[in-house]
Amino acid sequence: MTTPPSPGSESLRHLPRQTRSQERFNRILEAAAQVFAEVGYEKASTEAIATRASTSIGSLYRFFPDKSAILYALAESYAEQLRKVLAEAFDPALSHLPLTQVINEAVDDFEQFYITQPGYQVVFAQTRLSPDLQKLDKRLDSEIALHLEKFLAARQSTLSPEQIRLVALISVETAGSLQILSLTQTEAFRQQVMSETKTLLTRYLHPLFPDPPPKP
Repeated sequence: MTTPPSPGSESLRHLPRQTRSQERFNRILEAAAQVFAEVGYEKASTEAIATRASTSIGSLYRFFPDKSAILYALAESYAEQLRKVLAEAFDPALSHLPLTQVINEAVDDFEQFYITQPGYQVVFAQTRLSPDLQKLDKRLDSEIALHLEKFLAARQSTLSPEQIRLVALISVETAGSLQILSLTQTEAFRQQVMSETKTLLTRYLHPLFPDPPPKP
């Protein structure tokens, strides 16, 4: 398997500023996701991506110097979408809800993201080979852990802020490890792993952050 070069902070040749440029940029990323999902990262070519995006190869190279830069930009796009999804799932305003409900919905939201984003699995697989993608993934995990920490802190608990931070980090890292496992297995097994993820997180967190008593 070919290791994608590390794109670094200068991976884009030209940042889209006008509406038409932004639309073309997004179209290239959408096309890349489809091509990556269909043939894999190694077999995908910038020519195939440009053709799928209905743009010229020159227009593609205005934004991206090579295929690895497209991969990194796509990973950033997925990270931003996941950041928003899980920030909403762990909104402190929802801290009064049953913990099982919140955990189940958060895992389901990720599952829906996985289903509707055709290139996510390919990008995720390449993360293990690229230091820059690993850094991006770690930043995303840290941000998700911060959202979970704020959510847990909003529930009644005797834990200190330091303990809550640790619990949030352990929860996110555990879920991430199970995610890695689920994406390398059959669809049926992946569904089982997602179900067990819900059970594991609920059983770990509920004794520490019990549901508030029902209102009279």
